[in-house]
Amino acid sequence: MNPAQRTALVPPARLLGWVDRFAASHRGLAATTDTDDGVMLAMRDGATALLTPPWPDDGRPGRGAGLMDRVVSLAAQERRLGLVLVRRGGFAVGVAVGGKLLAHKVGTAGARSRGADAGAAVVQRAAGEAAKVFSGQGFEYVATGGDKALVESVLATPALGAVAQQSRLAPLAVTDPNMAVLQKAAGDFCSVRITITDPVGS
Repeated sequence: MNPAQRTALVPPARLLGWVDRFAASHRGLAATTDTDDGVMLAMRDGATALLTPPWPDDGRPGRGAGLMDRVVSLAAQERRLGLVLVRRGGFAVGVAVGGKLLAHKVGTAGARSRGADAGAAVVQRAAGEAAKVFSGQGFEYVATGGDKALVESVLATPALGAVAQQSRLAPLAVTDPNMAVLQKAAGDFCSVRITITDPVGS
């Protein structure tokens, strides 16, 4: 049987506390290893937690004496993000820094849209509003979530050609986008992604 895996998103300010609690619940920390995918924490009961910062160091590595300090420092850097969340029921776009929205627009496909038309309508509206929100707003990464095909269709529109060429963060699974979902996503994209593998037989 393959070990069960799950994912958690933890803000950098809470990461050290999360690691302490995780270690305490798994009989203590056995090893800490720096890998290409992030920092791997191995527990004494066989559980592991892979800590992946929200962005690469890009020449701005985290500072600190130890691996954990550097992960927290890197994740806490304020990077400017362009957010594009799309599902068939609606869209949310915005620009954020440090988990705070600087500009945004939330909308729906329209009450008259059905089926495939709803998908096409939401792509058209999302692309148009994203172009307005992103106009004059520089950012380092594109952060996406929702329906992958619809997101790609939005980014493929001519109005967003330059945006589509920018580096992307790992996408998020989101419910139908609204203001609350957009605000939460702005924070989640700045969080450390933790891939937890439970001990075999647990």
